[in-house]
Formats: sequence, structure tokens, C-alpha cells
Amino acid sequence: MLPLTIPPKKLCILRLSALGDISHTLPILRTIQHAWPETEITWIIGKTEYGLVYDIPDVNFIVFDKSEGLFAYKKIRQALKEIRFDVLLHMQMSLRSSLISLLINAEIKLGFDKQRAKDLQWLFTNHKIEFKPQQHVIDSFFGFTEALGIKNKNYEWDIPIPPSALDFAQQYINSGQATLIISPCSSKAYRNWHCEGYAEVADYAIEKYNMQVILTGGPSSIEKQYGHCIEEKAHHQLINLISKTSIKQLLAILEKTDIVVAPDSGPAHLATAVGTPVIGLYACTNPDRARPYLSQDYTINKYDDAIYNKFSKPTDALPWGTRVRDEGTMALIKKEDIVRILDTMHENGKF
Repeated sequence: MLPLTIPPKKLCILRLSALGDISHTLPILRTIQHAWPETEITWIIGKTEYGLVYDIPDVNFIVFDKSEGLFAYKKIRQALKEIRFDVLLHMQMSLRSSLISLLINAEIKLGFDKQRAKDLQWLFTNHKIEFKPQQHVIDSFFGFTEALGIKNKNYEWDIPIPPSALDFAQQYINSGQATLIISPCSSKAYRNWHCEGYAEVADYAIEKYNMQVILTGGPSSIEKQYGHCIEEKAHHQLINLISKTSIKQLLAILEKTDIVVAPDSGPAHLATAVGTPVIGLYACTNPDRARPYLSQDYTINKYDDAIYNKFSKPTDALPWGTRVRDEGTMALIKKEDIVRILDTMHENGKF
């Protein structure tokens, strides 16, 4: 049955979260749209993540709000009861998404290969993508289009940014001055570098390159604490927008800035989506799997050191994607690692 010989009439993408992985899904969406412009596409997505992509044209979004509990599943069932899809792309390995897949009427339910299908996802699909070892997340997602018979890959994101969000960003971005964004926090605390280091990097950027430095992040208490800590330890004034932006406003800020410094996090991947280079901070997670996709040359990689410190084995002796969750792991990254890359980017005319 696969690859398909003719384009499907109706195709459903099931990818609920998180922001980084939603960003990773967009090139797959764009590839399908380019290859099959007449195919009607529905995307089942989480409530928060919908705020990033809601205005993408030619996609029917169905929002799943996990905070509603069982009622959320009832709403999905109601929304889907009259729809039959030719293809479901089951692109999330979680029990929640697999339960939703049971409510989707589709002839082909395509999921991950058994080797990678966590949370028993392989039980909920009738077709699997080809297993390929040691892939970046985006490359693994392209396994879905390859299975369907689409050979081309469109590395395009094209997330709409409303004029109001661009106007918001313009209030803070000085067009005559290079801008550095520090997005200090991941959703996983063990991936976060220390605020003293961020403050030192901010001071370096200001003193050596006269950059303006903006802090960004969400409304969680740890992000707010990081923002205050960085401000207190920095010797120069910073613009702190942590908890003060919507997703679209954040996207606009990221688009207008010159460089982003961030750990493995959603904003690092959103910056990639708008074409902004990212100095990615990686020790706990494997950058070859999860780095900002277009910023390989700027990624700080202490992952191999972290793996050896934890397991006394080289990286290739452990399962792909093994993480180090120990407190203090990110301290393997030093200020000098970041400023060295910043200097190189300046020498290469990046700002």
C-alpha cells in the first residue's frame, strides 16, 4: 500500500506538542503541501502549540486541550466523527496521542518503526516508517514523507507573524545595533545553564560588541527567577522580556535579532524556524539528535564528556538519545566556549 501511487484526498497529522517538535513538524507539512497541493490536511495539535501555527493557511486545525481531561477526548471524537482520512501520520510517541489515534478513521495509520516507537506506539499503527539509526529529530520526521513516496524535502517553516507582533518586537529591537537574545531556560531544569554564566556572556557581548541583550522566556517561576538572577549579576542593563511575550511576539523578537543563546529548548528551534542562528548549549542531550537544525557550526557540544562522566563509556556505546539528567552537568559548558563562537560569528560577518 505504501508508497502511495496517487495523492490522498484527506491526510491527518497527529502531533500535539511541544513547541520545538511542532517546529520540527513544519518542514514535513510544507513538503506535503508542495508535493500534494490538492490534499486536504488536518492537524490535531495541543492548545498551547496551536498559538504558534493557528494562522497557517490551508490547514484544518483541531485543538486538543489536555487540561480538560476526558472531555478533551470527547471533543476530538465529536470533531472527527464524520471525517474519513486516507492517511494518518501518527508523529508523536505518547499514550495520550495514541489514544487519540483510536478516534481517527483512517485507512493508513503510519507511525514510527518498532525500534523507535516508545510508549508502545507501534501497536496503534498499521504501517511503519523505515528505521534509520542516529538521526536528528527533523530527519526522522522526514521518514513519514519518504514512506508516502515523496522524494523531495522542503526545509521551510514559513510561520506567519502578525503585524501586531512585529510592531511589538520593533519596540525593543534597535535597528542600528546588533542584538543578542538569551533564552536561558528549557522546560527540563536539568538542561539549564547557570545564570552567572549567562550574565558574563551578556556583559561580554555589550562590552566588546556594543550589542543590546534581551532576555526571553515564558511565565514559569523558574524562568522568572533566572531572569532576575541574570539581571542582578550582569554589570550592564539588560531588557528582560521573560513572561512578557505571547508566542507570536516571541517569534517576532527572534526573527529580528542577530543571535540567540539557548539550551535545548523550544525557543532555540523557533529561532531556527525564522532563520536566526543559535548558539546551542548541549551537555545533557545529544546535539546530533536535537540541536538547532541549521546551527550545527555554532553548537557547543559537551555531551560526549557528560556521557563519559556518567557512564564511563563513549557515546556510541549507549542507546541513541541517552540523556544525562544529573544536576551540574551543564556546568561542563564554560563562558569561554560561548564567547569563542560569538567572536567567530562576528569575524564571519554574522553581526
